[in-house]
This record gives sequence, structure tokens and C-alpha cells, in this order.
Amino acid sequence: MMIVLLVRAMRPRQWVKNAFVLAPLVFGRRLTDPAAVADGLLAMAAFCLLAGALYIVNDWIDAPRDRLHPQKRRRPIASGALPVPTALAGAAAAALLALGISFRLGAEFLLVAGAYAGLTLLYSMFLKTVVIVDVMAIAAGFVLRVLGGAVAIGVEASHWLLICAFVLALFLGFAKRRQELLQANDGAPAQRQVLGEYSVGLLEQIKLVLMGTAVVCYMFYAVAPETVARFGTDKLLYGTVFVFYGLMRYLLLLGRPGAGENPGDVVFRDRPLTVAVAGWVLYNTAVIYGGAMRELLRNWWESLR
Repeated sequence: MMIVLLVRAMRPRQWVKNAFVLAPLVFGRRLTDPAAVADGLLAMAAFCLLAGALYIVNDWIDAPRDRLHPQKRRRPIASGALPVPTALAGAAAAALLALGISFRLGAEFLLVAGAYAGLTLLYSMFLKTVVIVDVMAIAAGFVLRVLGGAVAIGVEASHWLLICAFVLALFLGFAKRRQELLQANDGAPAQRQVLGEYSVGLLEQIKLVLMGTAVVCYMFYAVAPETVARFGTDKLLYGTVFVFYGLMRYLLLLGRPGAGENPGDVVFRDRPLTVAVAGWVLYNTAVIYGGAMRELLRNWWESLR
């Protein structure tokens, strides 16, 4: 039973965010390299373990406030079901395992993983109480995930790709703050101190600005000279239609009563949005790896003749 509670405290449902670690594997054209795929998956596993350990530490720090939240009070530590010593021991074990994987992936990855851990700890202890900076710190964590994936497989992360990750994470972060503020009503500051500094109007404006910025940044990435040179095509630009539809659909869902605070839940519970994400993945994979796939099929056909 304690193992189950410990896993729940590590929030495995949130680990989908660590898929950002695999972005350089796809956009670095290394998806057909088995060694790179193995290192990319190891890097993702390290970030999942590290994130799980840090979630436990965060929940330990936040337990008094979490008990005032209608959903968070059910968390294992806040509810009292998981003793703090057991939780911290589990966090230490997960962190040590992540450290071992990081050593396997090299000094650069270890440095990036350490920066992510340090930033997350600063967020848990202090940065989450500083308005605007709280969401910027979360977004920086997504950039570090992309960087970690890049150094793990030995490719250079595109500056535009890093900017896209940062702006998209900002958009999702501020959208989440808006949902938290709407659902908490007058009890917002008690549940999350920084919510007292925000207003729904401000968050609406920030959200719309960031949505437009995210689309424009993605378009610049798709047609950047380095992107066109790497893939030999500018057709990634047409994948913007999936990005635009996905962001607009997400805004529509957030406008409905009872929309959740967790972006991951919103994405995977709505079929049109899930289809949009899948369509974007499939389109980009076809554009990036189309040439290699055609060559593979040609060789296979020639071998049969």
C-alpha cells in the first residue's frame, strides 16, 4: 500500500511533460538511430524520476496549503495517508536513481539535470510566491528538458525550438493560473499565495498575447534557414495549422464551466484536441523522415526484385 501511495505522490500522470525531452530526438533527425533513441529514453526516464522526487518535496512543503484545496487535499502527503519520512526516503531513492542515469549520459546532461533540480527546488521554496516569475520558472524547466534531451543524444538544440518550448510553456502556465483563480474564488491566496497578485483580466490578456506569440515563433522556427538546411524543406511551416487549431481548441475548452487546472487532463480528455496533437506529430514525422523512409522502401523493393 505504501508503494502505491509513494508512486501516487510522484504524480506519474504529470510525467507526460517530460516528452519535451524527446523533441531533439525527433527534430534532430536521430529517430532512426537506435543508440540515440536509447539515450533519449534514458534521459526522459531520468527527468521522470527527478520530477517525481521533486513533486514529493514540493507536496511536503505545500501540505498545509494543499489541505485547503478541494482536490489537492487528497494527495497522499496532504491527506496524511503517506508518512513524511517514508515520502522523503522514496524521493531520495528516486533522485539517486536519476543521478545514476545522469552519470551514464555524461557530464553535460548531469549539469542540465542538476540545473533543473535546482530551479525546481527554488520554485518550491520561493519562486512560486513571486508573481510572473512563478510561471517563468516553470517555463524555464521545459527549456531545460529540451536541452537535456539534446545533450543526451549529442545534437544542438535549435534556438527557435527552445523559444517555442518556452513560450508554449508560458501560455499553458498562465492559462493554468487563470483556472486556479477562477476555481478558488475568495480562497485563492490561502490555496496558492501568488494567486492574490493575479487577476482574471490580466491573465486573459497574457494568455492571448502568448498564444499569438507561440504561433509566430513556431512559424519562424519552421522557415528559419537552419531548419530548412537541416531538413531540406520548408514544409514544416504547414504544420502550423495543427498548432493554431490546438491552441484555439484549448482556449475554447478553458472557457467551459468546470474546466480543469491541469493542461494534460484537458488535452487527453478532449478527442479533437488529441487528434490535433497526433496530427501534428504525424505530419512533422512524415516531413522530417519522409526522405529516409522513401529510401528504405526503395532499397527494400530493390532487394525483392
